[in-house]
Amino acid sequence: MKKLRTYYTQFRHNSNQAMERKWILPLALGSIVSLFLLFLTTLTSFDGSPFLFFYHPSAVLGGPSPFVESQLKPIPVSTLPPPPRFAYLISGSAGDGLMLRRTLLALYHPLNQYVVHLDREASSEERLDLQKFVKDHQVFNKFGNVRMIVKANLVTYRGPTMVANTLHAAAILLKEGGDWDWFINLSASDYPLVTQDDLLHTFSYLPRDLNFIDHTSNIGWKEFHRAKPIIVDPGLYSLKKADVFWVTQRRSVPTAFKLFTGSAWMALSRSFIDYCIWGWDNLPRTVLMYYANFLSSPEGYFHTVICNAQEFRNTTVNSDLHFISWDNPPKQHPHYLRLNDMQRMINSNAPFARKFPRDDPAALDKIDSDLLFRGPDMFTPGGWCVGSGKNGSDPCSVIGNTTVIKPGPGATRLETLISSLLSDNNFRPRQCK
Repeated sequence: MKKLRTYYTQFRHNSNQAMERKWILPLALGSIVSLFLLFLTTLTSFDGSPFLFFYHPSAVLGGPSPFVESQLKPIPVSTLPPPPRFAYLISGSAGDGLMLRRTLLALYHPLNQYVVHLDREASSEERLDLQKFVKDHQVFNKFGNVRMIVKANLVTYRGPTMVANTLHAAAILLKEGGDWDWFINLSASDYPLVTQDDLLHTFSYLPRDLNFIDHTSNIGWKEFHRAKPIIVDPGLYSLKKADVFWVTQRRSVPTAFKLFTGSAWMALSRSFIDYCIWGWDNLPRTVLMYYANFLSSPEGYFHTVICNAQEFRNTTVNSDLHFISWDNPPKQHPHYLRLNDMQRMINSNAPFARKFPRDDPAALDKIDSDLLFRGPDMFTPGGWCVGSGKNGSDPCSVIGNTTVIKPGPGATRLETLISSLLSDNNFRPRQCK
């Protein structure tokens, strides 16, 4: 047994040596051939295809990869800023129902929020017609972004009830309007000169804390005629509309804060509107109490608050974003805009204009056709409208992606205006001066 084990061990050792010598040459040749073939697979033809026709990754893998991950392509990251959202108040009085409806359609975009209001001077029938229009409109129902103040407020022009109505609408939008960036107050006699896509595109590049408000501390003649007289607005306590009246006593100019005045039309940041509603340092409430007896308080309340609030005074842009044709010096009301004012409106680069008459729609018709590309009783087309528009149909009757923004020529005009307002000569030097 021991001899057999010794023999087997010697035989295995001798056999292994013979086997090793036998395979040295084939192994060397095989290695050389393999390296040569591997080198050939790295070569490609002029069109980028493999040099060896029989070698292709899909052929080696047996066709396309069965794994979904191998077929996914990376989604390109957009370099465009997200569009903002506007919150509009559109208000009117008796006889303004149709004008308000037209302005709403011209301003509408699914991303925005809207509050419409016809004051108590409007008839019940007129308010019900507007309410039915908002309630029954298919697009408004789909997006749920148009609200009507059904319990109408009594608003006295030139009185503090107009400020109260603006704050009322702002509070509704803060509570129910979701996310929005700027609050814009308009009347039924205002009208846009650019599309909402133009406005959304341009404002998407702006800091969200800017406040567009025409203002000055040089109140001039208003000190004697508005700041010192004391008026009472019957709309604060009466169910019937009546004009403001004066009391015999006069008051001095306030020393607790500095008075500012300007346009009643503005685009205010959400953060500032939030401050006006909550008033965490009490300034908005104090100033509101003062302006309750101030003639034409809509032309001073927000201006005085923002320029006396350290947190917001450096966020003002001195413009109301409107084209308005005034007398010189300005009177209580501006001129009505007509067709012959069209070129001046365009040259102003402003996104809004006022005041348009009810009985002469020629200027509005021209704006619709030339600037907004909007048909009668239709929305202003934008990137969200994907209908054909053939045979006079409304392209916005077919709704696409609401975040698609397609700016037009109006965006170029608006960019020119904004660039000027934010220039070194106009921005800081004109803040709360």
